[in-house]
Amino acid sequence: MLNIQSIDPLKPHFYKYQGAGNDFVLIDNRSQTFEYKDNNIVHQLCDRRFGVGGDGLMLLQNHPEYDFEMLYFNADGNLGSMCGNGGRCIVAFAKHLGIIDNETNFLAVDGPHYAKITAEGNWVDLQMINVRDISIDGSAYVLNTGSPHYVEQVTGLKEMDVYEKGKAIRNNVTYKANGINVNFAEDKGDHLFVRTFERGVEDETFACGTGVTAVALAIAKHNGKTGKQVTEIEVLGGNLRVSFNYDGQEFTDVFLCGPAELVFEGNIK
Repeated sequence: MLNIQSIDPLKPHFYKYQGAGNDFVLIDNRSQTFEYKDNNIVHQLCDRRFGVGGDGLMLLQNHPEYDFEMLYFNADGNLGSMCGNGGRCIVAFAKHLGIIDNETNFLAVDGPHYAKITAEGNWVDLQMINVRDISIDGSAYVLNTGSPHYVEQVTGLKEMDVYEKGKAIRNNVTYKANGINVNFAEDKGDHLFVRTFERGVEDETFACGTGVTAVALAIAKHNGKTGKQVTEIEVLGGNLRVSFNYDGQEFTDVFLCGPAELVFEGNIK
């Protein structure tokens, strides 16, 4: 186990995790030695050519009322909203550090989260926030699952230019100021195929946890499905599962489930 007292703030120890291809730089910052107020530092660490590389960076920090606190930064260096796959990865990280065993309650930017993790430490079920408000923008649905999402059903998603189409929606008059994550979903019968353009990364990512959660809820509402639901989802980086209960008014007991794996670790020069 890493001795946090020995970390040189100029050469912090990092861990690289991925969850269905959504990858992150994680740092144990319980000792408050990592200086994160400089956006350029975070941006450089997330750079795939000049840094470690990742869709975002997370700090695991102490909190008096929870097992730990999750502080998430987008790849552009700015503080981000909730990241679902990041949340699952930081739970795996907390288990790796010996902070938790098989269950946890931690704090993120959108509030407290409960999660459970397998004994092997590579599969995490993360409870997401309840969702009530879903609006419509043309043929698309707009909702917040910890981060704001735009969900559009399409066909021929494999061949679609998600970068160009997603970028155009994210930067249109309606969403440009605050940004939005843009999800395209195709019904494949026994599962949904989802591709996402993420704000903050400003590119398509291999997966987006809050995005697939938004897709599952929006499609259930669109199809009038109520009660306990389980949705299998395929993303570019693998497979995820979203389960929830819908009473026709509010989505509760929402869980994002999927893999979370340590890829490598090292020291930042």
